[in-house]
Amino acid sequence: MKIYSTRHGQTAYNRQEIILGTTDIDLDSTGEEQAESLAERIYELGCIDIMIVSPMKRAVRTAVKIADKCGIEMIIDDRLREWDYGVYEGKSRFTEGFAENKTEFGVRMGKRGESLLQLSHRVYSALDDIIGKYRDKTVLIVSHGGVCRVIETYFNDMTTDQFSNWFMDNCGLIEYNI
Repeated sequence: MKIYSTRHGQTAYNRQEIILGTTDIDLDSTGEEQAESLAERIYELGCIDIMIVSPMKRAVRTAVKIADKCGIEMIIDDRLREWDYGVYEGKSRFTEGFAENKTEFGVRMGKRGESLLQLSHRVYSALDDIIGKYRDKTVLIVSHGGVCRVIETYFNDMTTDQFSNWFMDNCGLIEYNI
């Protein structure tokens, strides 16, 4: 089994270095182009059987571009929604305390968001279900930067430093072999 993981195309918040978790915004024009390029890349791969997608607009829009180009079935899974960053939502990525809070695994982000342990629990349970249900398929997961980071930890050990510095580009694509 293969699982591919990708992050949605660029949004205005991404371009402006604003923390984007639960705010449900769509792609900007660059994100639309990135999603079209990703769809072409997926089409050339020719091996994806099914897409499991976050319910958030930016992920769905990216997945729709792929579905339209490649004819791949799309299933929405709420567990793949982005990390709830609490009071950091909508603030600069460089806001004091944000980077440090990401490494405090048992502490809720921005006081009222999700802890990394909560995020990991829902993403890991989605991955366990995907692997169990689609073992004979090649799956593409379309989600978000924070979720992609957790997906990476599911398949590869990471130190705290590696975790906090790991980054997935918009419409980047990573392959995992099960």
